[in-house]
Amino acid sequence: MEGARIIFATGSRKRSVARLRLKENGKGRVYVNGKRPIEYFGREDLVIHALEPAKVTSRLQDFDIVVKVRGGGKSGQAGAMRLALARALYQFDEELAETLKKYGMLSRDPREKERMKYGKSKRRRSPQFSKR
Repeated sequence: MEGARIIFATGSRKRSVARLRLKENGKGRVYVNGKRPIEYFGREDLVIHALEPAKVTSRLQDFDIVVKVRGGGKSGQAGAMRLALARALYQFDEELAETLKKYGMLSRDPREKERMKYGKSKRRRSPQFSKR
């Protein structure tokens, strides 16, 4: 495997951060925190979501993917992994940018938890108003 490139990328979603290594000339193996994706995430839909950039570009079998995720929940971690994988594929081959942008995979989802406000019972819920 001499000359095989290793590409590093990071992705984030909500409070989760994913650090990804993409190894060229791989066999399509994927590890998330040392486990297979289905073992780690526990749900098939999260695995599909996380590996979507590789499937859309038909490049899953060309690489070995090693990801370390931390923070947040499983859904946020899958989203962070998806962004990191899209960024790594873009670094590897910039011609994939059009395909990845078409599916909205190169932009970070800006939605975060709203802060708790004083005088409210939840983020936006006010106490019930009583006229009398």
